[in-house]
Amino acid sequence: MASFGQFIKIEREKREWTQTEFGAKIGINTSAISRIENGGQKFSKTKLKKLAELFQVEVQVVIDLFFADKFAREAFKYKCSDSVFSVAENTANYIKSKTLKRRVLEL
Repeated sequence: MASFGQFIKIEREKREWTQTEFGAKIGINTSAISRIENGGQKFSKTKLKKLAELFQVEVQVVIDLFFADKFAREAFKYKCSDSVFSVAENTANYIKSKTLKRRVLEL
């Protein structure tokens, strides 16, 4: 997958929806849809669930694609090395394990 915007464009085109038709379904104007698909505008987090429903995909898949794109863009913007992705994965695993331990203790 090239970007979150490309994901939206591919899924929209699979359904043979124009940008106008898709925009009406999701509640975004046509010019914003064009900018989102081309990477010039960010998609709203508040519309992720609706997007998943329209495309009939799991919400978690859409959330993962959205945040992976966001993280990758930030890493590129700040000229991070490729190792940032494995560091981020390790950090996420640490946070998960810490959260799980806390939940067990709360029971």
